[in-house]
Amino acid sequence: MTSTSADPTIDDAKATGSIKRLRLLAALLLLALAVRLPLAFWPNVIHPDEIFQYLEPAWRMLGHDGIVTWEWRYGIRGWFLPTLLAGPVALGDWIAPGGAGAFVVPRVAAVFASLSIVVSAWFFGARVSRLHAIVAAFAAAVWFDLVFFAPHTLSEPLAAALIVRAALLVTDEPSQKRFVVAGALLALAFVCRFQYAPAIAVLAIGACWRRWRNLLPLVAGGLVVLLLAAIVDVTHGVVPFAWLIANIEQNLLHDRAAEFGVTPAITYLADFWILWSAAGVLLVAAIWRGWRHAPLLLVVALANLVFHSLIGHKEYRFIFLSVVLFVILAALGSVDWIVALRSRRAWRPWAVPFVAGVWALLSLALAGASETMRDNWMRGIGAARLAAELRGDPDTCGLALYNLPFHLLPGRERLSGPSPLYALQPGDPLARGHLKELVQTTSPAFNRILARPDAAADLPAAFSRRSCAAVGNGDACIFARSGACAATSAATPFVINDTLVRLDY
Repeated sequence: MTSTSADPTIDDAKATGSIKRLRLLAALLLLALAVRLPLAFWPNVIHPDEIFQYLEPAWRMLGHDGIVTWEWRYGIRGWFLPTLLAGPVALGDWIAPGGAGAFVVPRVAAVFASLSIVVSAWFFGARVSRLHAIVAAFAAAVWFDLVFFAPHTLSEPLAAALIVRAALLVTDEPSQKRFVVAGALLALAFVCRFQYAPAIAVLAIGACWRRWRNLLPLVAGGLVVLLLAAIVDVTHGVVPFAWLIANIEQNLLHDRAAEFGVTPAITYLADFWILWSAAGVLLVAAIWRGWRHAPLLLVVALANLVFHSLIGHKEYRFIFLSVVLFVILAALGSVDWIVALRSRRAWRPWAVPFVAGVWALLSLALAGASETMRDNWMRGIGAARLAAELRGDPDTCGLALYNLPFHLLPGRERLSGPSPLYALQPGDPLARGHLKELVQTTSPAFNRILARPDAAADLPAAFSRRSCAAVGNGDACIFARSGACAATSAATPFVINDTLVRLDY
């Protein structure tokens, strides 16, 4: 008998090609990190949820005082995501005590989690060609929507990153092991953002409809994570997944979500037009060319978009999963244009830089083109500046919010630290009709007030205006008096969490 071995030069060529591909992917990940990481330190807040539904509960888990919103009082939020964030929050507080570290480090963790989308985009493209991989990962690295949402501690970006990774596993040479891992990722995404359940179901059915037995490992992987989530609930003293039932009850039966606004079904299409402008036409054309490279992604994106369009209360972040999938598909389609350009000799060396440049320039332009995006970049900045001034003031011994919504502010620890925090609100049954008199009688308990500038006439004469900044749709100012704070029974009922209970907010 004779034996043969593979040509070593072929093996060397494959190894060299793999190393080059890994270097390219690493370079694109560094690019993605370079444009995302500074945003973790930029204290804008897209929505109060990232503070009060996730970071604030994680802060309370560590034994600190925090603001408790109506969602947590009614038990419609699960403890899984705050539990995941508790580690970064604790690390941040250890690195930079005083609230800033507990805010920044979780955002840094969210940035690193968002890189999963870039990696997934690469491998979706790699199924077609190396060029498709490069352009797909580049688009995912620089596109403004994906960059903007990356540092925010919201359920939508994390769930989207998990679902995209799971989609890669169940559509790329699927095996039982891959289906188990994908099932775990999809279950984790469901626990983080259960409203993505229809998209998850469409992905699971699309991946298994030819071989239904693949559902078994997919479900098995999901059950492991769901069991872990149930254990987390039990650890926090609540019935497993009772939050899910309570959420559906409050939002569907009692229509609580509608209190925050109801818009028509075409709202998301209008959002795309506002944020993407005329570039949306180009992206739709690219998606039309790219969907054939990953048809299941388009089906999942549309299913998610349609489902959320049927819900009365709409926010752009709700469809972030669809945005991610549309960008990946458009990037794959744009490579087809590169191939067409390369067929012309004059364009051959310029095709890739041209298309990549269009992606980068469109992203840069759209990041600040619309009033909506300009507002998004600055939302919460003024509140963060006032909070930093209050938190860094050694003379502060008590803080009152006078007719100023708490949800516009950056959380209890960053706002008042160990000092008592009071809320004097006109809708409070104990304050209705005599708010001006109330601030006079309770003022010995605090020496700092946050209020709108036009509230100055209502405040005690001892309080003088200091710094002001944009908070919400108007300015808010710090009003200060000299001297210490004295405990008073008049102020006790207006500790912020007691006020929120009466306001049912």
